[in-house]
Amino acid sequence: MSFFAILLALLIEQARPLGRSNPIHAGLRAWARTASRNFDAGKPQHGWITWGLAVLFPALVALAIHWLLWVFVGWPVAMLWNVAVLYVTLGFRQFSHHFTDIRDALEDGDEARARELLAQWQQVDASELPRSEIVRHVIEYSVLAAHRHVFGVLAWYSVLAAVGLGPAGAVIYRLAEFVSRYWRYRNRVGQQAVSEALQRAAAQTWTVIDWLPARLTALVFAVVGNFEEAIDGWRYHAQRFPNDNDGVVLAATAGAVNVRLGGEALKVTALPSQLPEFSAGEADAESADSDSTPGREPEVAHLAQIVGLVWRSVVVWMVLLALLTLARLLG
Repeated sequence: MSFFAILLALLIEQARPLGRSNPIHAGLRAWARTASRNFDAGKPQHGWITWGLAVLFPALVALAIHWLLWVFVGWPVAMLWNVAVLYVTLGFRQFSHHFTDIRDALEDGDEARARELLAQWQQVDASELPRSEIVRHVIEYSVLAAHRHVFGVLAWYSVLAAVGLGPAGAVIYRLAEFVSRYWRYRNRVGQQAVSEALQRAAAQTWTVIDWLPARLTALVFAVVGNFEEAIDGWRYHAQRFPNDNDGVVLAATAGAVNVRLGGEALKVTALPSQLPEFSAGEADAESADSDSTPGREPEVAHLAQIVGLVWRSVVVWMVLLALLTLARLLG
């Protein structure tokens, strides 16, 4: 069932993606605000309680609906519920329009437009970036967004669905990533005070939850790209990045397509009042400087290689799930 649910969700998302302003993402933001406002009292135990309510409670609701549909209605309807949950949590179209617009601007030679689009996407100052640095940042943001919106969701959904937990894995993964960013964002722009205890609990749990998916993504990138260079990058250059999990993904990407990643990070420069409403589909603009990996200087041609790398990785995931599904049916 997992294979067919994922396939249908990807096809529907490609044909009719969620819009930037949609009631589902608005509801997620409201839920995260309500949880932190009512349960975040500043102490460590309150941070964990708030995180559990914001992330685990919706996952349990999704699981309960899955079980009820399976038992009282039938597995086809339960699968449709899985498709609906995956449609919300998984998909390229929540961020790919940023990548496509910037790539088109660079291919047209309009670097000023590319800088403007990058600045709008990440709310950073990109006015002085040379062409190669525009490409580098687009690759880094896009690869991490693909990991968080697609491969991480695939990993957790597949693992927990295999043991009968339905769509709970997809909900936990996406919400854990979302609240970690959203609470930090709300505190940074001064819209809502979020305690250090809650931010720390959200960051720590997100690091743990993303540990395995990040390494699975790096491994698949190695399989479909330059295997030896990707593995070497993972082993020897992941520590060049400030975030361990992101470093594994980016270092493997750099080796897989032989491109230099890492360097001076873009900084958020807008005033709190100038920042737009947070979107659940945005990438994370919080970053720090890192050391560069070996590889060729980023060029526009690398963007096409990244697209190929990501789609080949999706094919590998789907083939593996199809084989597992077939083995389960025959067994």
